[in-house]
Amino acid sequence: MEEKKLDINSIIGFVLIFGILIYMFWQNKPTPEELEAQEKAKQEEVAAQTKAKTDKQTLVTTGEDYAVGSNLDSVQRVSLQNKLGAFAYSATQVSQKETNVETDVFSLKFSSKGGYLSQVKLKQFVDYDSVPLYIIKDGNADFNINFGTTDSRILNTRDLYFTPKISKNGENTVVSMQLKVSESKFLEYRYELKPNDYMIDFSVKSQGLNAVINSSQPIVLDWKLKGYRHAKSITYENRYTDIHYEHDGGNADYTGARDAEEELEDVTWIGYKQHFFSSVLLTDAPFKTASVTAESLVDDEEIDTVYTKLFTSKIPLELKGGELNESLDWYIGPNDFEVVNAYNRNLDEIVPFGWGIFGFINRYVFMPLFGFLGGFLPYGIAIVVMTILVKILLSFVQYKQFLSQAKMKVLKPELDAIREKYKDNKMKAQQETMALQTKAGASPLSGCLPALIQLPVFYALFQFFPSAFDLRQKSFLWAEDLSSYDTILELPFHIPFYGSHVSLFPILASIAIFFYMRLTTGQNVQAQPQQEGMPDMAKMMKYMMFFSPIMMLFFFNNYASGLSLYYFISNAISIGIILVIKNYILDEDKIHAQIQENKKKPKKESKFQAKMKQMMEQAEQQKQMQQKRKK
Repeated sequence: MEEKKLDINSIIGFVLIFGILIYMFWQNKPTPEELEAQEKAKQEEVAAQTKAKTDKQTLVTTGEDYAVGSNLDSVQRVSLQNKLGAFAYSATQVSQKETNVETDVFSLKFSSKGGYLSQVKLKQFVDYDSVPLYIIKDGNADFNINFGTTDSRILNTRDLYFTPKISKNGENTVVSMQLKVSESKFLEYRYELKPNDYMIDFSVKSQGLNAVINSSQPIVLDWKLKGYRHAKSITYENRYTDIHYEHDGGNADYTGARDAEEELEDVTWIGYKQHFFSSVLLTDAPFKTASVTAESLVDDEEIDTVYTKLFTSKIPLELKGGELNESLDWYIGPNDFEVVNAYNRNLDEIVPFGWGIFGFINRYVFMPLFGFLGGFLPYGIAIVVMTILVKILLSFVQYKQFLSQAKMKVLKPELDAIREKYKDNKMKAQQETMALQTKAGASPLSGCLPALIQLPVFYALFQFFPSAFDLRQKSFLWAEDLSSYDTILELPFHIPFYGSHVSLFPILASIAIFFYMRLTTGQNVQAQPQQEGMPDMAKMMKYMMFFSPIMMLFFFNNYASGLSLYYFISNAISIGIILVIKNYILDEDKIHAQIQENKKKPKKESKFQAKMKQMMEQAEQQKQMQQKRKK
């Protein structure tokens, strides 16, 4: 009985003790503030562990499975030696992952892995969305040297670790990245940065590696870059994105906007050019050979919105005395003509002013004129003033063109009479038509020649405005950026070949060109007689009168608004000049009287006219002989 009581008392005791313990736990549970403090302490501990891990340099390379750093055990060091041979030493010298350097124009990061620039920000520029402008960032670039070693390894510098060192050379900042075999033997990338300068002095040199690098294996420099989008329209920017290069004794050339693969010889520089910014690798001693490729990364502008093109270059390097010794330069900056031309390295060829006479006009006429006007006028007003000056200078050409059209209009009744009189003899009709035009001093060709004179100017300006760096991000009226399209309406859908927005300047330019063509081509077609067996020019011109404005409306909707502004102002001024010439300068009665006077004067045939007449007569004789044979 006493044992039973003891058991019951024991159970009651245990229950009381358990209840007391639960009560004590409940009373001492942490408050929400204490829980938050504990969580924060945990996070700080994790961060501290991560930092400690980084400080020990337990880094893992891409594609390789080995740790690097100074605190390696014997097993890790043996593993490094097996994988890297002599360059295992470099993996034990890593002190930091990246080295940051600032200049007036650059914000740079140099990666210990590969020794290459891992980030290049141009501090004085932003992109179309006001975001800092990067040429290199987040792995879009690669600079690698592939080489063999005397212990039968094939290595890539992109997988190896360089030791950074920063020093000063006067006002210049020197960044040395060394891939070490020992403290006195290494491969060095040396970057010298000058104040307020986009040109970086760059060299690739080795010291004491003649017994390490295998001279019988090819050594290849592999340089790649995926161009970041910087403009509002990636398709438009891609149109001006390509590879430029200088080769064969100073000849500058380019691949064009297409996908390309080219083999070059005697190369002095290679430039990865985007619309307004470039990365150019230059050499003091020409590379004997190089292969370059360009591949568009924009298949659908609605989806492909980050990169424009992928550029690659493969350049074989040569050992000199068993060592690498390449003195190079690196230009990373704007395609501003004044900036690139100042280096006197033919880099101005990157600016696409056009070839031949078009480039000459842009370089020596329009660029100085626009630079002068832009020095004291807003750039939009400078475009308007420059267009007015060009139209005034070409007004005499338009006068000649319109005078020729007026003469043909006055002669039309006589030309119709000749055509009717010789309707059964087409050759004779043509001979009489030419004779009348010669006597009267009126010819369809005299109206075409002034138009041909204007073509170089029009095409030169077509090249000039999209290439004018000064227009970049300059606003005018409703256009926020004269180097890109203006927008007055965003569409909720995408129209093929047009886009998802509506630009006003192309609409104004299309309206202006329609009325200009109506004033010019309409009158010219009416003045010319219809030739048998020839296309109906009246119909063709009528179609062109509508087709050209529509084509401009679609084509220029994504083009630089500065160019559309020029076409609008140019055609509007041309309409005004034509109306003044027609209503206040030319008098059809006086022109008719002058033509009659010209008919009375003896007109000597030119050699060309005599030859044409002879050919027409021979053709007529052959035709008559053929008709006789048939009969």
